[in-house]
Amino acid sequence: MRFEKGHKAATQQHIIDVASKCFRRGGVSAAGIAGIMAEAGLTNGAFYPHFESKEALVREALASALANQQHSLDEDQRKGLDLEGAIWRYLNRAHLEDPAVGCPSAALLPEIARQVLPTRQTYEEGLQSYVSTLAALLPDASSTTSVRRATAIFGLMVGTLQLARAVPDTAQAEQILEGGVEAALRLAETPSPQ
Repeated sequence: MRFEKGHKAATQQHIIDVASKCFRRGGVSAAGIAGIMAEAGLTNGAFYPHFESKEALVREALASALANQQHSLDEDQRKGLDLEGAIWRYLNRAHLEDPAVGCPSAALLPEIARQVLPTRQTYEEGLQSYVSTLAALLPDASSTTSVRRATAIFGLMVGTLQLARAVPDTAQAEQILEGGVEAALRLAETPSPQ
């Protein structure tokens, strides 16, 4: 059976998209190849023409999720989003309730830390890009410490989202999100020591 041009690339991207959601929803360890392929509407045998291992798929899925997150922030910034808007966009109820399409850091950070070096390097590249964009939104963006402060702000945002997801009480989760926004904004306004 002949497939039209681009079919293999489209199928590979579909597997990456499904895997990315599966990993963020249930974790890398919990998401097996069989489940991912079934959710993608494909057989297990269709996996290996596209990826040499689950490890390779994890790396591709992580890179895709990070790129999508970066693209969304870049688009919002082009539309005039400021740092406060970026923080609220990240620490909101919709993001809280749907980890499958949310930030890979908030969903997977402990598992990313246990991945092989190439996967962690992929994560680091995506993190640096996202943090650089946040740093450009700081009041003192040209400061030599702006990237360090943006990294701290992003770490606070990720931790806040993780805490809010961990509590079953929705009112408590909302309070955690609001407290995280307040703390991130205070950190953004506080000049860093040189």
